[in-house]
Amino acid sequence: MADLSAVLRDLAAEGDDLDALVTPLPDLRVDTPAAGWTIADQLGHLAWTDDVAVLAAAEPRRFADELIPAALAAADTFVDDQTAVWATRPDLLAAWRSGRARLAAALAAVPDGTKLPWFGPPMSPTSMATARLMETWAHGQDVADALGHTRPPTARLRHVAHLGVRTRDFAYLTHGEAAPTQQFHVTLTGPAGELWSWGPADAVQRVQGPALDFCLLVAQRRHRDDLALVAEGPDADHWLDIAQAFAGPPGPGRAPGQFA
Repeated sequence: MADLSAVLRDLAAEGDDLDALVTPLPDLRVDTPAAGWTIADQLGHLAWTDDVAVLAAAEPRRFADELIPAALAAADTFVDDQTAVWATRPDLLAAWRSGRARLAAALAAVPDGTKLPWFGPPMSPTSMATARLMETWAHGQDVADALGHTRPPTARLRHVAHLGVRTRDFAYLTHGEAAPTQQFHVTLTGPAGELWSWGPADAVQRVQGPALDFCLLVAQRRHRDDLALVAEGPDADHWLDIAQAFAGPPGPGRAPGQFA
């Protein structure tokens, strides 16, 4: 796992790439593949989540006292409600940009060894930055798909893939299932042909394929049938059907062939 400064640099670069996509747009009210969400909603969601992540880093007690109860009280609508509020802000782009900068500064200032409160398990600053990078990349994919734009994969996908592997057991939990006790071996081919791997090399349950495809799967931005991922073993095979790297309940994902 990379150190915090490296993840923050990659998080900034991921945000810059998305910024370059949306800056020229005359209207952010363009539908995206996420049902009911426009590009403005995608950016509003990112801006709001960055904002509350700043609160978790800078004022963890306030986050725990205010945000957690609010989320629990409106579990089914909380995220969408906050997204809708931010998406309609007249200063949405400026707020998103300033929030990204504030988040980087807030995470960099967190003392070593500190765990930050969140809507799921507490996270280290590095894990928080990795999660924000994953979300920026995933929602950026929705924007790119809405615009018919193909994004070249970058080495930053390793952060998304790492999170996808680390959240294996969480995916089972969200489906009310017990996670396998044995570790899996995951081998992915990065954008430059390099190999990234996790888990014991002699594991029976195995997954391999392009890193981009794995990231699209765990972010639920493509259907498994449209990806070149290979699973060996029934547990690994089932994992690819339920994998998700994001917090919250399982999403509907994408239909087979939606972006073929």
